[in-house]
Amino acid sequence: MAKRGELLAVAGQIGWNEREEFESDDFLAQFAQALANVAAVVNAAGGSPADIISLTIYVTDKQDYLADLPAVGASYRDCLGKHFPSMALVEVAALLEDRAKVEIQALAVLDAQD
Repeated sequence: MAKRGELLAVAGQIGWNEREEFESDDFLAQFAQALANVAAVVNAAGGSPADIISLTIYVTDKQDYLADLPAVGASYRDCLGKHFPSMALVEVAALLEDRAKVEIQALAVLDAQD
């Protein structure tokens, strides 16, 4: 994916809400929330999901991700539509927040502001 503009690095987002509270320990719910958090950061910077060029998804158990790929895909499309940047999935031993099952880091390229 090639695009010119201003690079926005979105720090890892986990599946908690704006009050830093987990509403669920379910992987799919946390995945949806983490992805929504990424989109919210990009939107707040003046971009849209279409500006995301890369996602790195960290999971504590890849079987949680693989267990219901159709639901993961539906959750993804609900948040980001049919925009598919480069992606990597990485299984890790743990994340900083003990209850977190997923963390998503992103890069976006926003239109240059003159």
